[in-house]
Amino acid sequence: DQAEAVKQRLAEHGLTAMVLRGETDLSQPASVGELAVQLETCHKLGVRYMFLSPKRHGADKETVCRRLREAGEIARRQGVTIALETHPDLGTNGDVHVETTKRINHPNIRVNFDTGNITYYNKGADALAELRKCIDYVATVELKDHGGGLEEWNFPTLGKGVVDLAGVVRMLKRHGYAGPITLEIEGVKGVEMTEAETKKMIEDSVAYVRSMGRFR
Repeated sequence: DQAEAVKQRLAEHGLTAMVLRGETDLSQPASVGELAVQLETCHKLGVRYMFLSPKRHGADKETVCRRLREAGEIARRQGVTIALETHPDLGTNGDVHVETTKRINHPNIRVNFDTGNITYYNKGADALAELRKCIDYVATVELKDHGGGLEEWNFPTLGKGVVDLAGVVRMLKRHGYAGPITLEIEGVKGVEMTEAETKKMIEDSVAYVRSMGRFR
């Protein structure tokens, strides 16, 4: 019920929303209906992509994939693509992303590739190698850096971690990627920052991404 007001406020600032975050418990039968409301909101806002972390919450994989397939059909009617986050256990890495996407088998269910979550959830993994596996299914991207330790909450300023973000951007360019890119800056566990320090971290991250060039 706030969609029109939000759309107007964005317009006043010269902004356009690219991605809306969805939220539901896929283990529950009501999840498809909940996603339907969120997809309708995307349509009202003119948003073409909905980010979703597809956790199973104990439900079997086939049930969850069936519900996502149903949601995908609703998304198709609304002109929206649902992008599944790089999270266990339906999107842990490139191989799992591909397996899940193929199992769901709907063109409006695709991958949100999170560069920092690859090393966070997979010991010794490489973001470039995992992106290469699933790039044909990638609809949205989150550029996030990481310190490299397994399940270590260390997401520094972009360009300060182990992720080859420049390589990721080059691969996306070569592949003709045309979807949105989000900069995700989550910080380091135990390091408290002031508002000014947080803004500086964001500014430095934006500057680093801009240094890699531009593409449409």
